[in-house]
Amino acid sequence: MNFDELGLSKEILSTINEIGYKEPTEIQKKAIPQILMGRDVLGCAQTGTGKTGSFVMPLVEILSSGKSKSRMPRSLILAPTRELAMQVSEEFNVINKYFKLQMALLIGGVSFTEQDIKLAKGVDVLVATPGRLLDHIERGKVIIKEVKLLIIDEADRMLDMGFIPDIIKINKLLPRIRQTLFFSATLSKEILDIGKDLLINPKEITVSPSSSTSQNIESLFVKFDNKNKLNNLISLIGLEKIRSAVVFCNKKKDIEKVNLSLKNNNYQTVCLHGDMDQSSRINSLDQFKKGSAQILIASDVAARGIDVDNISHVFNYDVPNNPEDYVHRIGRTGRAGKKGKAFTIYEEYDEKNILMIEKVISQKVKTIDFKKISLNSSLKNKKNDGQNNTEIHNSTKKAKPKFLPIENFLNFKDSGKIPNFLVSKN
Repeated sequence: MNFDELGLSKEILSTINEIGYKEPTEIQKKAIPQILMGRDVLGCAQTGTGKTGSFVMPLVEILSSGKSKSRMPRSLILAPTRELAMQVSEEFNVINKYFKLQMALLIGGVSFTEQDIKLAKGVDVLVATPGRLLDHIERGKVIIKEVKLLIIDEADRMLDMGFIPDIIKINKLLPRIRQTLFFSATLSKEILDIGKDLLINPKEITVSPSSSTSQNIESLFVKFDNKNKLNNLISLIGLEKIRSAVVFCNKKKDIEKVNLSLKNNNYQTVCLHGDMDQSSRINSLDQFKKGSAQILIASDVAARGIDVDNISHVFNYDVPNNPEDYVHRIGRTGRAGKKGKAFTIYEEYDEKNILMIEKVISQKVKTIDFKKISLNSSLKNKKNDGQNNTEIHNSTKKAKPKFLPIENFLNFKDSGKIPNFLVSKN
């Protein structure tokens, strides 16, 4: 199927051709026709599958064929983070090239004055984070009673970040009769329950298993000694041929520590975390996108907001506390059909989180002890000879593995002895 079979206008098709998109992704093939038909959509797709384009393209198509009433916003896109909202707005501006639709980006860290001026001129599309939108509504600067199309992006992240009460408040201010698009990387029971309150007879579209990882990503867990963790990370990075990379940390204080050490080792780096002001965050992303910085050190606030081409590597300085975050972190690489590598550093006490990640992604992770093998020689052998290192890449069965109850495993592990009946037999 080609883009011209999806029902999009010639102007949008011209833009798509200029961008260089060859053919629609699976989520775009399935979602765009349903959206253009006016149906509510409940979409599930992992990161890097073209999900943003799947709702921005038909949104521009729908809005271009109508007119606003008193220049009040006709559509609303809600995103959980500033970075993701910025990404959506950038995609909208690209697709909107041959149209005159007006868009306002409402995110924190930017002065209200700039946003108020934009809103006063009238807009067709609002792209916003929930908190900042409510701020504008309470100040009387935004009226959303004419919104005919609501899009909620990364709904599972909204849930994780505690934004669902804000979503409910916003929903009460919107017209009941409207079209709603609800996108999420995972479809847990909680997400489905929220969707029931927002959607009317939705078309459910799932293009990949819930919480799956891309087959284009080579993922490896590396066991480190906590005393030498930072030095080992730098050694690990040095062994890889990196085009650009993201290093994820659980704690903001570790971001600064990793950043300083990498700079001392002559790497060009920038940081991204929630305590930075908006201008600094935008500047960091711009440097990373333009290639003036090779490595971005970030917290999970950036995991779903980074959409940068050609990220070759992801390094998890810590095992993420939320197993869903693992999927989104490593999903920054291996995008748009390209290959990528993801390394996750772990220690003894991380085993519970590793078990939880394995259950979420329904596969065993490949592990290695940094002390016991020369990553340098093994990785070079792989690149030069094209042969797999059996110690790094243990063969895995395609069948879904059987996992032990996490609590039981850890209880017996703490006692120093694990009985045979708790050992998994695949």
